[in-house]
Amino acid sequence: MAFYRSHILVSVDPQCLAKGAHDIIDSLHDELVYQGLIDEIQVLETSRLGDPASEGPDLMVYPEGVHYINLNADDIPFLVEEHFLKGRVVEKFQSTKRAVVDEELGAPKPKEMRVVLSNCGKIDPFNIEDYIAEDGYMALAKVVSEMTPEGVIDEVLQSGLRGRGGAGFPTGKKWQFARQNPGEVKYVICNADEGDPGAFMNRRVLESDPHAVVEGMTIAAYAIGATQGYIYCRAEYPLAVKTLNVAIQQAREFGFLGKNILGSDFSFDLEVRMGAGAFVCGEETALMNSIEGRRGEPRPRPPFPAVRGLWGKPSNINNVETYANVPRIVLRGAEWYSSLGTETSKGTKTFALAGDVVNTGLIEVPLGITIREVVYDVGGGIKDGKGFKAVQIGGPAGGCLPTQYLDYPIDYESLRSAGAMMGSGGLVVMDDETCMVDIARFFMDFIQDESCGKCVPCRVGTRRMLDILERICDGKGQESDIDTLEELCREVGSTSLCGLGQGAPNPVATTLKYFRDEYEAHIKEKRCPAKVCKALIEYVIKPDACTGCTVCARNCPVNAITGERRSVHHIDSDICIRCGICMQVCNFNAIEIH
Repeated sequence: MAFYRSHILVSVDPQCLAKGAHDIIDSLHDELVYQGLIDEIQVLETSRLGDPASEGPDLMVYPEGVHYINLNADDIPFLVEEHFLKGRVVEKFQSTKRAVVDEELGAPKPKEMRVVLSNCGKIDPFNIEDYIAEDGYMALAKVVSEMTPEGVIDEVLQSGLRGRGGAGFPTGKKWQFARQNPGEVKYVICNADEGDPGAFMNRRVLESDPHAVVEGMTIAAYAIGATQGYIYCRAEYPLAVKTLNVAIQQAREFGFLGKNILGSDFSFDLEVRMGAGAFVCGEETALMNSIEGRRGEPRPRPPFPAVRGLWGKPSNINNVETYANVPRIVLRGAEWYSSLGTETSKGTKTFALAGDVVNTGLIEVPLGITIREVVYDVGGGIKDGKGFKAVQIGGPAGGCLPTQYLDYPIDYESLRSAGAMMGSGGLVVMDDETCMVDIARFFMDFIQDESCGKCVPCRVGTRRMLDILERICDGKGQESDIDTLEELCREVGSTSLCGLGQGAPNPVATTLKYFRDEYEAHIKEKRCPAKVCKALIEYVIKPDACTGCTVCARNCPVNAITGERRSVHHIDSDICIRCGICMQVCNFNAIEIH
C-alpha cells in the first residue's frame, strides 16, 4: 500500500467541471511527474469544497488543510513549486473562508453523531484498502463465517433499524419476508434515486464511502438468499456512479463479490443501473419497472416486492443509508445500535439542512433530537437575526411545522402525529418573512410536475390543488377555496396509488392547519402578510426618504419610475412588475413594500 506525504482534493462539482476542473487535475498530474513528486503526493476527486459558483475550480491540500480557490491549469506549475517543493502557502490563491468539506466532513457540530458518515472525508473512496483499514468488510466476513441467514436477520431486527427511505418500515421484517418467500432467484436492490429538491444525503455516502453500501447489500443478499443485486442511481450523480462502479470492481478483485465469497458457498454480484431522474422512480415498484426497462410507474400493492418484485421474483429494496448502517450493526452489535435514538426510532439519521439557517449542509444526528436543537445548535439559528417560522421535514411530500413544534422530537411517530414525515432526510428551515401559501404552491408545483399520471387522484387532484394555490397567490382566491383544498387533500391522500400521491397533500394540509390566517389574508383581504406574492404587493417610494438621485429610475427594467432629479420619484403600479430591483439599488432605503 502506498503512503503519501500530501493529498490534494480537487472539487469536481458540475460547476467546477464546467470551469475546467479536469484540466487542473491533468495539469497537477503532469507537474507532479515533472517535479518528481508523483509518488509522494496523491490527487483525489471530491464532490464539493467551497462555493463552486464564486470559488471554483478549487482544491484542498492535506494535511495542512489549505484551501486554494479560483484556479486554472496555468496556475498549477507555480502552485506545485511553491507549496510542494518550497513548502510555502501561496496566499494569492488561498481562501480565507472555511471550506464546505471542513463543515460537512470535518469535526461534527454540537449534537451531531456520525455513524453512516463516519468514513466520509476520512478514506479515499477509490481505494478499497482505505475502507478495509477502517474495519471494512469485517462484518461480511463475520456473517459468512459465523452467522446463519436467520441470525443476521435477527440481529438487524434486534437493532431496531428502520428503512431510511421515508416509510420507516422495520428493515429486519422486510428481510424476513423476502427470505420466507420461496424462489430460486431473488434480488437485492438499493434505491439511490435521491430526488428531493436540495437533498444530497445518499449522494454524499455513495461518493465518499461506497463500499459501506456494497457491504451492506451483500450482507442483505446473504440474509434473504439472493445472488444478484442492483443499485439504481440517478444519472445526475456521475461521480456517485463512478465511485460505485470502481468499488464493485475492487470488491470483486478482493473476493467480496462474485462466486464463493471469502471461500464460502455464498455467491453474489452487483450492477449499477442509472435512472433518468424521474422523482416517481424513488417509489420502489416504479423503480423496479425502470430497471426492467419499462415506464417508471408504480404497481398496485399487494403483492409486495418481497413476494413478487423484480422480474416477478422475491426482492428486497432499501435505500443507501439503510444499507450503510448494516455493517456497523453487524460489527458492533444490535445492542449498541439500539442504544441510540428513542424507544421506537433507533440509531441516527442524516439530513440535508437547508433554507434560512446559518449552517446549511449535511448533518447526522441521533433520532429523538428536537427540532430546536437541529435548527439552533446544529444549524446555528436563523440567518440575519430573523425569527423562526416553520420547518418543512420529509421532502416535497413532507409537512410544514410551526414554532409550537420546535421542542418536538424528530422521530417517525412524533413527526407523523404532527402531520409531517421523516422522508429521506430533507429539512428546510423558513424564517418569519416566508409566505406559507407560496411554499405550499412551490411544493405542489414540484409534485404535480413529477406525477407519473397513472392514477386519476394524483394526476388530476394535484393539478386542481396547484390551480387553486396559484389563483390564491395571484389575488384571485375565493372563500370556498379553503374548503375545496381540504377536501382534495383528503381524497388525493387516501386514494392515490403510491406514496407520491399519498404524501402530496401534506404541504398543503399542514399549512392550512397551522397557517390558515395567511390563506384567509390572501383570499379575503387580498394581502400577502409576508409580502412575497407579487400580485398582492406594491412597491412605494417614501417621500421623506427619496433624494431624487434617479438610481431607481435608471435601473427599472420597465420604466415604471418617474421623477425629476432632486425631486421625489413615483412608481406606477400598473406598469411595475414587482421585480424588486429598485429596492436593491436604492442607497437611502427610500422604497418599501406595501
